[in-house]
This record gives sequence, structure tokens and C-alpha cells, in this order.
Amino acid sequence: MNGPFDGDHYVIRKKFINILGAQFYVLDPQGRQLGYCRQKAFRLKEDIRIYADEQQSHELLAIRARQMIDFGAAYDVVDPATGQKVGALRRKGFASLLRDSWEVLDVNDQLLASVTEDSMAMALLRRFLSNLIPQSFHLDIGGETQVVYKQNFNPFILTLNVILRPGARTLIDPRLALAAGVLLAAIEGRNQ
Repeated sequence: MNGPFDGDHYVIRKKFINILGAQFYVLDPQGRQLGYCRQKAFRLKEDIRIYADEQQSHELLAIRARQMIDFGAAYDVVDPATGQKVGALRRKGFASLLRDSWEVLDVNDQLLASVTEDSMAMALLRRFLSNLIPQSFHLDIGGETQVVYKQNFNPFILTLNVILRPGARTLIDPRLALAAGVLLAAIEGRNQ
């Protein structure tokens, strides 16, 4: 793998002890660090950055909320090197009350894909019985699953595997697929 977005399998792991804001590591399947993400606490408008390392010396990707506190929030994914928008992710507000659901938008805000929690039954069990049941999501394009987001069971450290199916990168920019995983870990992972 040459660059941080060349792989087909990423692991997003939340840092265990953190006082202000969440911190995540983006790893390859062998545990090598590809990126570092810091989500600042007490922000009315989310602004999540993915850097090459913990020193935040080189920014790889920016995920910015369009508005302050919004139930159906939209997040623009931007390549900081070029300033170009890669796409956007929009939470399906009320539809996400019982089962988490997101829309993946292209650079022109046209619907490209959907990201949905594994099943309504499992979603209800997580919400009403135990949040110890690991979450799982799938990104579908044209009714076909292209990316799987699977949380490992660990009550202390959130770990989310992002797995692009063969050929998926021809249908979706891997940066957008990874940004969806970071948002799932940061936003939906708050409930864990």
C-alpha cells in the first residue's frame, strides 16, 4: 500500500482514555497507523480532521458539518490539499431514531449511496436492551453492498473495520468510504 487511501481494509480505533474530545487512529489490518483523527469537544459545529500522524503535521481529509447542531446533519468531505469537495454524508434524521441511516452524496450533492445499520431487530436490541451488541453497517450502491462497517466487540475501546468489496473503489472514492466510517465511529459511537 503506497498512500493512506490505497487499501481496501481499514481499522478505526478510538483512543481509550481521552478527556476532551474523541481521538481515533486509522490503521491498516496489520495495525500500522495510516492516520490520526481528533474530534474536538464542545463544538456546536462538527469539524473532524484526519491527519497523517498524531503531531497533525499533514492533513489528509476534513469532515465539516454544514450547520450547527442539526438532527439531519450534512457533512462535507474535503481534500485539504486541493480544497476540493470529495462528497458529503447526510444523516437521515428521524429514520435514524430506530435504525441508523445515512446518505452518501457526490460532489454535486446527488445521492450516490446509502449507509444503513445491519437490521432493525439488532438496532432495537442495541437501543433498548444493551449497547454492548456491536454495530454493523453496509454501504449500498444500486442495491449492492460495496462497503461493510463492522464494529468489534469491546466494551472499552470502539473499533470499527471498514472493508471495501472488490471493485468498490471504481464506484465510490475510498476517501468518502473512510470518512463515512470515521463519522459512524464519532457520531454513532457516542452511544457506545
